[in-house]
Amino acid sequence: MDSIITLANYLTNHSASLASEVVNEITERFEFHIPEDEIIQAKKMYNEFIVFLADSLDCEEGSVPEVLMEWSKKNGETAAKSGLEISQILMRYPDTRIVFADYMTNLGLEYQLGTQDIVKVIKRVNHILDLSINETVLAFERFKDHLITDAQNEIKELSNPVVPIQDKIAILPLIGKVDADRTDHLLTQVVPRIQQLRIEHLIIDFSGIVNINTEVAMYIFNIHSVFRLLGIDIMVTGIRPELAGRIVHAGIDFTSIKVHGSVKQAIKNIH
Repeated sequence: MDSIITLANYLTNHSASLASEVVNEITERFEFHIPEDEIIQAKKMYNEFIVFLADSLDCEEGSVPEVLMEWSKKNGETAAKSGLEISQILMRYPDTRIVFADYMTNLGLEYQLGTQDIVKVIKRVNHILDLSINETVLAFERFKDHLITDAQNEIKELSNPVVPIQDKIAILPLIGKVDADRTDHLLTQVVPRIQQLRIEHLIIDFSGIVNINTEVAMYIFNIHSVFRLLGIDIMVTGIRPELAGRIVHAGIDFTSIKVHGSVKQAIKNIH
């Protein structure tokens, strides 16, 4: 136990220099470039890591340095934000383990620790590094999911633009694929916006739709029904012959929907 305490004191008193040595040796092992600001941050983090390790050497259990978890979280988020793969972060950990294991083994031998105590120190280091990896991966996944959700929402907004063209008249050009998720966005986001604009006549143009099938036809009918209940006059343009054929074949009643060959014709019909 006296040897453990002596080693702990050494780690505490030399944490900064040890952290610098460890980070330098780790980065030398990498076959890729690490930005200088990231190296500086890593040295700061490992400085606190070593101090924490020293404080917990004679403890069976202990918390994890908050700075390590914050650093791990930032690593994951930065990787996701930069478009990197999580593997590009995880590939750093094997070298980190090796360097720390070598340092702790050499210091343990220098301070005459028994084999059991050296193993205990290395296990403690590996446990903390494992928690760091977990936090990095979780942060990466959370941020990646956030980016994907934002991108999907942006695509939905761009794909469902409400374009006012005259007083109380607007065009809703649909672009891309129409599915259940897209229809839900139309009903929950676009409908309220059209109401706010006090639109009385809405031209829904389907010429930009890439998927033409019976399901699309049903979505058209459902969207039309909602707008009709709100007192908005709906006209549909851009329905291709193949969609018209599918509508008839599916037995969907489109007789209540005003269909025009082009937006120009629809506008002319309003006036």
